[in-house]
Amino acid sequence: MNKIIPIIAATATSSASFETSADENALYEIHKKIYPRAVSGWFAKWRWVLVFATQLVYYGTPWLMWNDRQAVLFDLAARKFYIFGIVFWPQDFIYLTILLLISAFSLFLFTAVAGRLWCGYACPQTVYTEIFLWIERKIEGDFSAQKKLDQAPVSARKLSLKAAKHGVWIALSLWTGFTLVAYFTPVRELGSSIVQMTISGWEIFWILFYGLATYGNAGWLREQVCKYMCPYARFQGAMFDRDTLVITYDERRGEPRGARGRKVDYKAKGLGDCVDCNICVQVCPTGIDIRDGQQYECIGCTACIDGCNQVMDKMGYPRGLIRYATLNSVNEYFGWHEMLKRIFRPRVLFYTVLLWAIIIATGISLWHRAPLKVDVIRDRGAMSREVEGGLIENVYRLHLMNTQEKSQRLAVHATGIEGLQIAGLALPLEIGAAASKTITLNVRVDPEKLPKGTTPIEFRIVAVDLQGNESPENFVIHEKATFFSR
Repeated sequence: MNKIIPIIAATATSSASFETSADENALYEIHKKIYPRAVSGWFAKWRWVLVFATQLVYYGTPWLMWNDRQAVLFDLAARKFYIFGIVFWPQDFIYLTILLLISAFSLFLFTAVAGRLWCGYACPQTVYTEIFLWIERKIEGDFSAQKKLDQAPVSARKLSLKAAKHGVWIALSLWTGFTLVAYFTPVRELGSSIVQMTISGWEIFWILFYGLATYGNAGWLREQVCKYMCPYARFQGAMFDRDTLVITYDERRGEPRGARGRKVDYKAKGLGDCVDCNICVQVCPTGIDIRDGQQYECIGCTACIDGCNQVMDKMGYPRGLIRYATLNSVNEYFGWHEMLKRIFRPRVLFYTVLLWAIIIATGISLWHRAPLKVDVIRDRGAMSREVEGGLIENVYRLHLMNTQEKSQRLAVHATGIEGLQIAGLALPLEIGAAASKTITLNVRVDPEKLPKGTTPIEFRIVAVDLQGNESPENFVIHEKATFFSR
């Protein structure tokens, strides 16, 4: 009996060790490459329309010209940002904030209405993964050919196909990095600097960095970015409810699933419409089974809908076993009219009204945006001083920023105290197109007309014509300041 106890203990320890090892293997499971099957259909066509549209905008915009310059250019060195006919300065940072608000509320709205539309159709990770998969299929073949090639021993054919695929991937990635830098350095200058080998180190760094990110994310990581790295997949559940349009599997119609022939009376056998072909899993870029219900890995690409519809067509069954629907519509058998009526609920209407209010207000603000920005800065060297003739003088600096792409002539006046004058300033001032200029203003006044302490004054900057005459159509800028007495 004493001999049996150690044997039992050893067996239990071995069993526990095996269970722990199995748990660790489950927790640290080695990633398996997913070979998504190509699919065609209505949604697939729309995905490719979005691929072409987004890449046409991204790659084509730097080549557009506007007023003899690049139409969209973020000139960090000059601290000027050109977007077609509008020039933004650092003082226009508020518009970047508004752009982020518009993007956020658009994301909230689209997600509340129809789930992860951004992820499935316009996210750069999805778009470039789709492009890279297309290149892979063109070079290595379909998903089954890719599997065979990866499992085959090393050969000249395998090496040549892999080298061709990665060569095209790298070329596209580097072009993507080049295009990104072209938004900050004029694209023609950037191209010339590469040819002449005068490109700066920072430009090389960002081309290689963004190119490597594109190559790694779309070529190697793919669905892992969506499943493990993207935070949007984690908080999407807070934006969904039971009236959000999502990709759903109609379990009542599909179950119990099972294989059968086309001419078999499957209903007599108690089967549902699902033929258990697994096409929905084979076409999924993240490798999930939509029949298991809603999962955070689902990026809403709708490939499973197209794949399932193709099978339903071949079997002669109605489409829509996997479809865009709300959870309430599936459970309550709502029709499209009832489902759409529930989609436009208070939260969606609130997002819509708020989003359009921000867009309209921003448009009005840009339309009425002042063509000249003025900052008044007091000279901190002396609050005030006495100059020739016994006059009291304050010194100010005016920083002028021309937001238009045409030169302007300006006249500057100071008001607020009787007899206030600006000394030593040649008028009118000339400021170039989309340029900035700092001028020094020596503002003087007779001390007998100057109240003691501080007195508010105002600078009036007005555009003038070639003869120096003001026109009713010209803009007028008012900037307040303070005049100090001795």
